[in-house]
Amino acid sequence: MISALSVRLSHNVSKPFGGVFDVASSEQRLQEIETELSRPGAWEKPEALTPILQEKRRLEDEVTRLSRLKTCYDDMHEWLELASENEDAEALESLDIQQRDLATMLDETELVMLLSAEEDNQDAILEIHPGAGGTESQDWAEMLLRMYSRWTVRHGYTTEELDYLPGDEAGLKSVTLRIAGPHAYGFLKSEKGIHRLIRISPFDASGRRHTSFASVDVIPDAGNDIKLDIKETDIRVDIFRSSGPGGQGVNTTSSAVRVTHLPTGISVQCQNERSQHRNKDSAMRVLRARLYNLEVQKREAELQAEYADKDAIAFGSQIRTYTLQPYRLVKDHRTGTEVGDVDGVLDGQIDIFQRDYLLYRHEQRH
Repeated sequence: MISALSVRLSHNVSKPFGGVFDVASSEQRLQEIETELSRPGAWEKPEALTPILQEKRRLEDEVTRLSRLKTCYDDMHEWLELASENEDAEALESLDIQQRDLATMLDETELVMLLSAEEDNQDAILEIHPGAGGTESQDWAEMLLRMYSRWTVRHGYTTEELDYLPGDEAGLKSVTLRIAGPHAYGFLKSEKGIHRLIRISPFDASGRRHTSFASVDVIPDAGNDIKLDIKETDIRVDIFRSSGPGGQGVNTTSSAVRVTHLPTGISVQCQNERSQHRNKDSAMRVLRARLYNLEVQKREAELQAEYADKDAIAFGSQIRTYTLQPYRLVKDHRTGTEVGDVDGVLDGQIDIFQRDYLLYRHEQRH
């Protein structure tokens, strides 16, 4: 058993520190950031600090991860030496636990290494829209909202609801979320596309099987620091009354805002806040992110042109099917990844799909 574990240790860990991640450089850069943030007047314009605070968060996450990785690696060697001396059962069991923990942390580190695009470390704006099918699709859209909400909680991310339009009978007609956390966009970009659900409909008295669709769009949110030349003459702002639940104050005042960028035709609306001003600020933030995303998509299109299966991963294609009847299976059509624990997936356990997607994209580029 010791020999087998030694082989696994040697296979899984090969110079895990330094190289790709330079801890000393990261710690030095963190000190520089702390010095910069502690200067007099540094916080007079908090919005201007967004990029540096995002960098600080990323570096802290990196240093913590690698510190945990090194500690686990060192502990594992100590247990290996102890187990080699006396074949102690407790030492062997602890060694196996350490090996599994180390393997998990190595997987996490591998994922971060795959998030190399400039926008991967940014926060994400996620939108869900049901397809044709009325209540069925609207209910499916709300199930997806719950799935992503559970995923964000699991990863310690924060979620801000920018816009929510409820369904007529159940579910939702549209929702826009801002999800903040390390590499939020990098992980969630795997969710962009059409999601299909196959199940026995709870809304069909005859108990027939239905197929529902919902689209998920994910764009990077670089915040208010995006340098874009948006002219006042290029946008149209429409004010209207909010619809759906939210209290009488929401429905009787014209606080909802729709901002349209005339040159591109991009339209964004926000109605969650009672304040017209705050709704406009949120709408403009999403608009800036969408215009920024246009540039990202142009760069992505150039890379996609190099892939033989370009259409398979383009936005708008069906990326994943969630089957509840006649069998239970979730399958990603881009990577071929299949998971039988449908309840776990719908409860936010989607990391395996994100990991395999990132690996798939990495392989396609090399």
